[in-house]
Amino acid sequence: MDPAALLALMPFAVTAGVELDSAAPDEVTGRLPWAPERCTAGGVLHGGALMTLADTVGAVCAFLNLPPGASTSTLSSATSLLRAVRGGTAHATARPLHVGRSTVVVLTSVTDDDGRPVASVTQTQAVLGPS
Repeated sequence: MDPAALLALMPFAVTAGVELDSAAPDEVTGRLPWAPERCTAGGVLHGGALMTLADTVGAVCAFLNLPPGASTSTLSSATSLLRAVRGGTAHATARPLHVGRSTVVVLTSVTDDDGRPVASVTQTQAVLGPS
């Protein structure tokens, strides 16, 4: 599915400035450019902004691994923030760790422009049948 069309389904992510670069069941990539309105004191990109980026690409990855007619909702999300982002762009790559009948577990790695680790996010998504 087209990354722009997938992102359009997530208005909060669009408002937050998340951009999707690629979207396939085995890997989803996206980015979030540094901007002053996304920062905490000292010009550091807010952890919540980084988590929004990771949650967005992770949710798209989970969605792309659902059976036909199913939807998903986050059950849990664990974030380890590893490095501050003071400029440039945060880049996220999400890959499925487990695709089951009732859950999808996704690992998302966030790096800076130099490829250094910024955050690691593991989220568990419920597989919801048609309503």
